[in-house]
Amino acid sequence: MTEEYININKIAEIKGLTSNRSLRLAIQKGKYIAREVKVFGGTSYEILYSSLEPEVQEKLQDELIKEATQSKCTALVPLDTKPKYPTFIAESAKLTALARVDVVKALQNIRTKYNTKKEADSVFLDLYNSGMLLPKVYQFLGSISIGTLHRWLWAYEDCEDYRVLLPGYKYSKQNEYNTILTQEMKNIFIKFLMHPNKFSVGKAIKLTRHILEKRGVEDIPCVLTFRRFAEHYKKNNYAQWILFREGEKAYHDKVEAYIERDISVLNVGDVLIADGHVLNFQVINPFTGKPTRATLVGFLDWKSTALVGYEIMMTENIQCIASALRNAIINLGVIPKVVYQDNGKAFKAKYFQSCDFDEEGFNGVYANLGIRSVFAKPYNARAKVIERFFLEFQEEFEKMMTSYIGTSIEDKPAWLKRGEKLHRDMHKKLTKNYIPTVQEAIKFIDCWLEFHNSKPCPNDRSKTIQEMLNGVQADCRQSAERSGDTFNAGNQAKQDIDKNILNDLMMKTEARTINKHGITFLGMHYRSDVILGLRDKVYVRYSLFDLSKVHVYSMKGEFLCVAHRVQRVHPMANVLGTVKDMEEYKQQYQRQQRQFKKAKKEFLKYYPSEKAEVLEIEPEENVIEVIQEPKPKRERKRRRTEAGEACVEQDSQRRLMRAPKKLTPRERQMNVPMFNSNYEKYEWLMTNGTTNPQDRKWLADYIKSDEYYNLYGD
Repeated sequence: MTEEYININKIAEIKGLTSNRSLRLAIQKGKYIAREVKVFGGTSYEILYSSLEPEVQEKLQDELIKEATQSKCTALVPLDTKPKYPTFIAESAKLTALARVDVVKALQNIRTKYNTKKEADSVFLDLYNSGMLLPKVYQFLGSISIGTLHRWLWAYEDCEDYRVLLPGYKYSKQNEYNTILTQEMKNIFIKFLMHPNKFSVGKAIKLTRHILEKRGVEDIPCVLTFRRFAEHYKKNNYAQWILFREGEKAYHDKVEAYIERDISVLNVGDVLIADGHVLNFQVINPFTGKPTRATLVGFLDWKSTALVGYEIMMTENIQCIASALRNAIINLGVIPKVVYQDNGKAFKAKYFQSCDFDEEGFNGVYANLGIRSVFAKPYNARAKVIERFFLEFQEEFEKMMTSYIGTSIEDKPAWLKRGEKLHRDMHKKLTKNYIPTVQEAIKFIDCWLEFHNSKPCPNDRSKTIQEMLNGVQADCRQSAERSGDTFNAGNQAKQDIDKNILNDLMMKTEARTINKHGITFLGMHYRSDVILGLRDKVYVRYSLFDLSKVHVYSMKGEFLCVAHRVQRVHPMANVLGTVKDMEEYKQQYQRQQRQFKKAKKEFLKYYPSEKAEVLEIEPEENVIEVIQEPKPKRERKRRRTEAGEACVEQDSQRRLMRAPKKLTPRERQMNVPMFNSNYEKYEWLMTNGTTNPQDRKWLADYIKSDEYYNLYGD
């Protein structure tokens, strides 16, 4: 026993070492008596038993006794002399072993052509290491020595199994990772890696090494060791990594699998998906005239993935959503069965629900139209197909607009960043800082939608999106046939949609006051014969898609009329204008005459015996004529004739009687008449002027009043 040599792997196991590295270093330093032996994959060492430590020798003796006892109990069991191979073989190790087999077989073939093995081996080795023989194998394995070549040959000739040429290094399994990091180091490092404040890997390494230094740990591994462990831990614990560092939403978006839906069971128009999108380019606000980011509320058909209806408003509100739904129903031609919409407050407002409408004065839109509403899960954008549409809308359309400002501060264009004078000047030169109006933006969007609808439909690649929309009639009939509705199954047209109901329920409402121009709205005038004789507040319902008309309602909700926008005429239509200008001027003039005749007719009802004419009333002149008596003249020494004196006296008296004395401001103020209305006072002050601060303040306030605007305003 004392003269026996023990393998260093056995000794390392006895000592409880994870590797034999320390034993190899001890042999090189001469601590043990050892010999070199050949093993698969290289060389190893065996240590003389007598040179080992006493405690190691005792453990080896105990191991030998234990093995002898077990061998007596299993003497009847036949021994398996075949080499044991690992059950798991990595793909790279398998490829390496097969490449070595190719080398061995090529050597065996070369040996048959030479008299001696030594000569054949030398020639083969020179050819192989030059890359001329087996070039692909050489590129994979690299150069080899004569000893390695012989070792592969001897091992393969014994059993002719490629597995004997497997590399000797150990492959770890999926969840295994061989590292020198202790469990304490791992715990500290993982604590920083999984922190919700999302420490970077480099910062986590620095903090871990600092804590280990404070605890007096020696031989702290290098940074690369920690970094490799972090990469392995993230790959094998990705779900925990995302949940701990980024939260539940990130887990649902990045880790959780999607629920795949079968869209083939739907028809065009069955389900509409609604959502709002803040435009990433500026438009002119029609109410303020300033550039702003508007909101687009869209309804997308799930089957065809086409945007069938949308509305643009300054903010995402209830009426904007309702107007978009109105446009979707009109364009699609059918009333949807389900509306799958966002979880925002505007979508969940009671305007859309059949709850209590006493305060609003409306019934629920969805309830009246027979639509079921389904709200999306909060912060779950992947469940709405319209989010993907908005992404295409952003990349293909919004970035082409001259007023594009980006999706965020980091994503804004170069000309908006600080210090980018070159880009700013270039943008101004090319675009002249053009910002479209809402109506222009709608035209641009409609043009892009035509291009988008020409693409293949994601749910049916054999058809385009527009072709899917065109088949809405067939889809309606098929749906009716499946449901057993024989009446609707025979329909050849789209559903009969009452637009008046949609107009009443789904248009933006504003309060306005009627003046002599009709209704002033967004800098335009709207007139109708019904409202020209009124001076009251009314409600107007409108849509930015069609500003040529507005629907007028009383403050009590009674429908009055449809007011059309006034068309401006040529100032010299009869001289410089075209035929169209002359005709427009003629129609507006005739409309004025009809309105005057109508008012005159109503006037005659109250004064049937009198001739109705336009009366002109001259205002009374509140001027007091003061005739002063001539002062007695003093006697003069010069001579005058009696006739001459008489003529002079008569002429002076005639002048005094013909021209009244001009009153002073104080005198005019003392003679202010009593006024029956404010406009009479305004007329008198404009004629005679103001002489005190009170009148001037009253005049300034009256100019700002509604009465002045209706009577004198443009």
